[in-house]
Amino acid sequence: MRNTRTMKRAGWLAGAVALAMVAAGCGSDNGDNGDNGEASGNGGEAGGTITLGILPAWTDGLATAYLWKNVLEDEGYDVEITELSEAAPLYTGLANGDVDIYPSAWSEATHSDYMDEYGDDIEDLATYYGGAKLTLAVPEYVDIDSIEDLQGQADRFDGRIVGIEPGAGLTRVTKESVMPAYDLEGDYQLVESSTTAMLTELESAVKAEEDIVVTLWRPFWANASFPVKDLEDPEGALGDPEGLHVLARTGFGDDFPELADMFANFELDDEQFGTLEDLVVNEYDGKPDEAAQAWLEENPDFVDSLKG
Repeated sequence: MRNTRTMKRAGWLAGAVALAMVAAGCGSDNGDNGDNGEASGNGGEAGGTITLGILPAWTDGLATAYLWKNVLEDEGYDVEITELSEAAPLYTGLANGDVDIYPSAWSEATHSDYMDEYGDDIEDLATYYGGAKLTLAVPEYVDIDSIEDLQGQADRFDGRIVGIEPGAGLTRVTKESVMPAYDLEGDYQLVESSTTAMLTELESAVKAEEDIVVTLWRPFWANASFPVKDLEDPEGALGDPEGLHVLARTGFGDDFPELADMFANFELDDEQFGTLEDLVVNEYDGKPDEAAQAWLEENPDFVDSLKG
């Protein structure tokens, strides 16, 4: 059984890597969960291996994954973090049981298409943060305040809205909802690249005090690190604010009831989220494990809150 599991995981990872390579180069059957108890290692007993799946460019997931890595290891579990560049293989991995937990999913709206496809094979353990939202943003010095103000202003922005990964829900919403709703098609091109490339362009524009419009989201550390403002969305094209969720493979709650309860008690407010993400992205750049440890030391009551 375990050899079959290993082969299944290897096949999924190979497919995920292939999809990520296609996405990077080109711009863009649910498995049987019957062996999930053995796959995660313990059938409900203490210890075992927990696999966390993340999109590292989405730093909410990066930060929460390493936060949970520290918490779970202190509880006696081994933790593996699987990094993917696109949402589709991550949701596929959850549905197939190759990933145990996606610790920061935008599943209500941004990733709703994936939930429509895979949701029957996924457990929703918690909403740990409320009020997350997608945005279009400009530097504070730009004299427009609404997405509708972009109409007739394409020349000053070189006809570009600088976006992120082709497979991101934010990219889809911008193309399929925002641009048609505000009659921006034809005048603007949504530049699909990566979160890192978008932030590089934003940083360069801000330093030169040039006009730029980018796709962003909240919570995200860049909103505090750059002098940006959200553009109003009177048409509601970006959708309503949504919660950030902890998603698990089917059967996780039965296999790890105590951990499922801990995830259910997981909550972060704006201040907690902001300090965690700032430590991970900025103060401990490239050392997310150390950043999470530092945050836990600064928030000694957090682990107790998970245990009710």
